[in-house]
Amino acid sequence: MSHGTGEWEISGRRVAALVERYWYLLRSSWPRLLDLVYWPAVQMLMWGFLQTYVSQTDGTLARAGGTFIGAVLLWDILFRGQLGFSVSFLEEMWSRNLANLMMSPLRPIEFVIALMIMSIVRLSIGLVPVTLLAIAFFGFNLWGLGLALAAFFVNLMLTSWAVGIFVSGVLLRNGLGAENLAWTIMFLMLPLACVYYPVSVLPPWLQTIAWMLPPTYVFEGMRALMIDHVFRADLMLWALGLNVVVFSAGTIGFLALLDSARRQGSLLQTGE
Repeated sequence: MSHGTGEWEISGRRVAALVERYWYLLRSSWPRLLDLVYWPAVQMLMWGFLQTYVSQTDGTLARAGGTFIGAVLLWDILFRGQLGFSVSFLEEMWSRNLANLMMSPLRPIEFVIALMIMSIVRLSIGLVPVTLLAIAFFGFNLWGLGLALAAFFVNLMLTSWAVGIFVSGVLLRNGLGAENLAWTIMFLMLPLACVYYPVSVLPPWLQTIAWMLPPTYVFEGMRALMIDHVFRADLMLWALGLNVVVFSAGTIGFLALLDSARRQGSLLQTGE
């Protein structure tokens, strides 16, 4: 993998070739495709039926219509976006193919772009059927959010990619012994991003930390839209600004860990 002079030059053919490899790998395995839909569908149905039950006994929640379902679907964008990125990277480690990539003309930036594209592909395969189920079962149309959905999506994907890039760097440096991070790291953000409840329920000192996370602004914006019918552009701009910082930090961390892996000779030692 080229690193150094011209490392930021991008070859569309190399990116497309890598994306094509991941696509063939994905479409050739129906269990992989089923897994992309299974868990998001189960989560959405569970929270949707819970909201239906609670709204029948609580008029306040009834007026909040769809906040739980909306939160679940947006959380899936964040979580599945990161997981789609990380799993595509892990495919290279599981198949012992990283050494081949490192010896190829592929540049780090091209590798990352290919992983970002596959993140969107994998997310789309899982998200589209689940949003249709949400319409069929609960009458909740995520696509009806229009431009607000676009703002939510962009910010959540930037966060998921930032985390995915950093996790990939940790895996490069530490091998498959750090594999669990790919599946669990995003859950560290779950309570602080206030996915299912407003920031105001947190203790004051935790609220400060919560407002440092870009997804917090997205979920607060979602609740403002669903409950007050107001699109908070200010929250989206704050989220975007923080995402620029987080994404830059994730990229710098990845390159630093890649350099460290080269110096330590751990690139070819990707086992446990």
